[in-house]
Amino acid sequence: MSGLQIDDISMRFDLPNGAFVQALQNVSLDLKNGELMSVLGPSGCGKTTLLNIVAGFLRQTSGKIVLNGKQVVGPSADRGMVFQQGALFEWMSVRKNVSFGPDMKGMPKAESNEIVEHLLDVVGLQDFKDKAVYELSGGMQQRVALARCLANDPDVILMDEPLGALDALTREKMQGLVLKLWKETGKTIILITHSVEEALLLGERLLVMAPRPGRIHKEYHLPFAEMGVGADLREVKKHADYNTTREEILAMIWNMEEEIMGRTEGAAA
Repeated sequence: MSGLQIDDISMRFDLPNGAFVQALQNVSLDLKNGELMSVLGPSGCGKTTLLNIVAGFLRQTSGKIVLNGKQVVGPSADRGMVFQQGALFEWMSVRKNVSFGPDMKGMPKAESNEIVEHLLDVVGLQDFKDKAVYELSGGMQQRVALARCLANDPDVILMDEPLGALDALTREKMQGLVLKLWKETGKTIILITHSVEEALLLGERLLVMAPRPGRIHKEYHLPFAEMGVGADLREVKKHADYNTTREEILAMIWNMEEEIMGRTEGAAA
């Protein structure tokens, strides 16, 4: 079976004092190849835990992850991760960062160079390819991180708040780049964000997760990612349905946060 299946995933963290935290509970989801999904939810709802399980960094307590018919049991090149901070080799050049994966695979140099040059064109970094990463702005570093991820040709790209540390203008430009890469590469993308606006723009499917134990509260199927490819994202935001959905989700998450605060205050009392 092609695509990504998240099958009845639960995750429990046992604490030294004998207590435990149920981070996820019975999460199930099918994602077709080439789909773009954003994930929202209040702090502590298990968004990043779920992403780390799909990446193979964490082993779930129960359930299974299947990618293109093969069960996920650990990290693999078929899943690429882009973090909030690029996790790049700052002392190395942009070109060497992007070529790191193909070089580790032992890919012939001519083939690796062709891939790297193409990706540097795609993310707009040809003029900076010989710069050290530490010389670049935050937005440029995230472009490098995206190109390095794509150089490994993963089936699924996992993004954990990849644009969260950027200023508003750079973030908007990067949102446009994510949509461009999604459409041009046909990759499956799962993106975690705390921004409702970003989730609406970058998710043809959008999941809202409920407070701990984390589970899917509501799913939306949206037109805005498709509308935003190659378009002015500010114009997309003017769409009546965009604003209506934004207000609905904001109210939903606000109510969840109020519920969490109420639990915390009750426990403290």
